[in-house]
Amino acid sequence: MLIPVLLFTVGLIFLIKGGDWFVDGATGIARRFRLPELLIGATVVSIGTTLPEVMVSTTSALSGHGEIAYGNAIGSVICNTSLIAAITVAIRPGRVDPKSLRLPVAFFFAAAALYAGIAYTTGYFSQIAGFFLLALFVIYMIATVWQMKSQPAPASRGEPVQEDGSTLKDAVLLAAGAALIAVGANLLVDNGTLIAQALGVPESVIALTFVALGTSLPELVTAITSLAKGHGALSLGNVIGANLFNLVLVSGVSVSLAPFPIPQSSEIAGLNASLVLDLPVMFLVMALLTLPALRRGKLSRVQGLVLLAVYAAFCAAQFTL
Repeated sequence: MLIPVLLFTVGLIFLIKGGDWFVDGATGIARRFRLPELLIGATVVSIGTTLPEVMVSTTSALSGHGEIAYGNAIGSVICNTSLIAAITVAIRPGRVDPKSLRLPVAFFFAAAALYAGIAYTTGYFSQIAGFFLLALFVIYMIATVWQMKSQPAPASRGEPVQEDGSTLKDAVLLAAGAALIAVGANLLVDNGTLIAQALGVPESVIALTFVALGTSLPELVTAITSLAKGHGALSLGNVIGANLFNLVLVSGVSVSLAPFPIPQSSEIAGLNASLVLDLPVMFLVMALLTLPALRRGKLSRVQGLVLLAVYAAFCAAQFTL
């Protein structure tokens, strides 16, 4: 038991550092084009911080643990929104640009509706469903690039000019980060499964809580770093983009390679607990985060505190079912 716990911890560390390096490299390259921070966060940075979820879910699905792939995607959305974004908003609420926010939010709810529709009607994620999710990812990226071209960020006064050699450094960070993420994901899945079996805890619960939190740590690191540097829009865009990618990229890749049914480890009122609790909570927390921001153009500390309370209640419910 000690060795799996140690290897699980090493996997988390690799994921954190790999995600950190990947984000640094991706952000360094992206900012050469002077793009809006929120859109950078919702695309380039989100892809980097979502790589742990992609690797964990794909590895899990291919090894026959579809419950981890499913739970990790939904659990990461809930964790990103009601823990990571909530901490960011509770500490430093601020204004957001509704124009930059509309596109990723609209695509998220469209993807969530498709995801939930499949779950509630068929209860099985087939390869066709995976292809549809990946198609949404491609459409979103095309739409975002189009928006970036029509909404460039103004040049920052006094911003230091980067040296030519920094491009190579950013590329190395990207490659090294991706490698660490791949190794860390394998360690996390293999040893997370062993720990779950030893403790007698359903793998779907482990995926919705511990694994989801572990693979969301790059987003947490990004959020804290962005706050410290005064780039709150980058953090918010990263969370929303990562949530979208968890549904269309993470689930799309894993389902396309290894289809799986919705896991059923527990029931509420005779129904699959995931359909009664997990999916509704996913919609709820994203609505609590984004809809007030779209309407008022700013975030409030109360939003952060409410989201944190929802996350605490959700985690408590997972271990009492």
